[in-house]
Amino acid sequence: MYLFRPVGVRELELIAQSGNRRFPPRLKEQPFFYPVLNLEYARQIAKDWNTKDAASGFAGFVTQYEVNDVYIGEFEVHSVGSRNHQELWVPAERLDEFNNNILGLINVVESYYGDQFEGTRK
Repeated sequence: MYLFRPVGVRELELIAQSGNRRFPPRLKEQPFFYPVLNLEYARQIAKDWNTKDAASGFAGFVTQYEVNDVYIGEFEVHSVGSRNHQELWVPAERLDEFNNNILGLINVVESYYGDQFEGTRK
């Protein structure tokens, strides 16, 4: 199954450090990892939220990656808003296991930059 995840600058840097194969561990205040099920929802978060968020570096990147179908079937789909806002809730303690079930690379498919972004645009 193909999934998406909107990320900011720092998380993208950490993904790149893994050779684009793993998402970084969650912070203590982040008990879940939230992959989203469709590009439109990921795009909305990256464009409308990350570009306005200092913690995201005022930039949003939409990543796409494939996860083993059998493994991903263990997680319930959650709708959080409209029916287009669908995501999985992966407990932080299972993120290594999730990363081990990524098939291939984590790819950036779209990039968005806010007015306050400072840096090189990719």
